[in-house]
Amino acid sequence: MNEETVTRLTRPEAEAQLFEWTQGDSLRRHARAVEIAMRAAAVRYGPGEEAVELFGLAGLLHDADYEAWPEEHPARVVAWLEGRGEAELAYAISAHYTQWGKEYRTVLDRALLACDELTGFLMACALMRPEGIRTLAPKSVQKKLKSKTFAAGVDRAEVAAGVELLGVDLDDHIGFLIGALVPHAVELGIDGSPDPA
Repeated sequence: MNEETVTRLTRPEAEAQLFEWTQGDSLRRHARAVEIAMRAAAVRYGPGEEAVELFGLAGLLHDADYEAWPEEHPARVVAWLEGRGEAELAYAISAHYTQWGKEYRTVLDRALLACDELTGFLMACALMRPEGIRTLAPKSVQKKLKSKTFAAGVDRAEVAAGVELLGVDLDDHIGFLIGALVPHAVELGIDGSPDPA
């Protein structure tokens, strides 16, 4: 096994830390969605099955400190990971915060950037549709990406930079992410059902 894909942090430990720092359901759902996307990305873009846990943990934890310390994000979660000896995870999460200007050294770093904002955008698209994500098409997503008022918080430049860094076609990447999220639509609240809240 490649030494770089080994993580000592377990998913239950990571989820417990996320839940301790993040009370809001929306951000927890985003974390779970990016975890799902990243687990799939490990196989499609990364080293394969042996990296699924590592990629998934990066997705689950990438915004773990955002709700509690938005001004410090992602310094808290990066420091927590470094303190646990999880340098590769810490670096990928620091790189996803583009304002720090980190170099994208690995597929893990590039995939997190390529999956984060776009996954959030897909969820926003799905929430606007009666059928949720199940019938969402890349063409519709691309159209909405061009509308600056729809999901205005999503950084379009990061979406573009992510796919460019991964060396993939935006349409293909959107389709791939939709395919990864569809089996989890009910869990993520993007299946078209009314929100129970």
